[in-house]
Amino acid sequence: QVQLVESGGGLVQPGGSLRLSCAASGYIFSIYTMAWYRQAPGKQRELVASIARGGSTTYTYSVKGRFTISRDNTKNTVYLQMNSLKPEDTAVYYCWGGFPSDDGYWGQGTQVTVSS
Repeated sequence: QVQLVESGGGLVQPGGSLRLSCAASGYIFSIYTMAWYRQAPGKQRELVASIARGGSTTYTYSVKGRFTISRDNTKNTVYLQMNSLKPEDTAVYYCWGGFPSDDGYWGQGTQVTVSS
């Protein structure tokens, strides 16, 4: 069974930082594209960042320059470093892994709240 487990969410003040982690098991992590999505209350889930198996990354415009996605294939883990956090970053953040052409696999989500 494929499992993706997120951690690192929490409450942070505007301008602060968090690092999310997603630990994968049950599949060959290194061959999959990995991504972070987020879903705020009342809004659709959106792609935040992705990283291909070769290391190429993409980001949604609103987080460029603030967030960094990375992966450590030796630890089967993908990270999302989030700096200069804004209240509008508040959402449940979900880890995803798979091939771009299929449904892939989802983690359970971790809450990020940015508030003073």
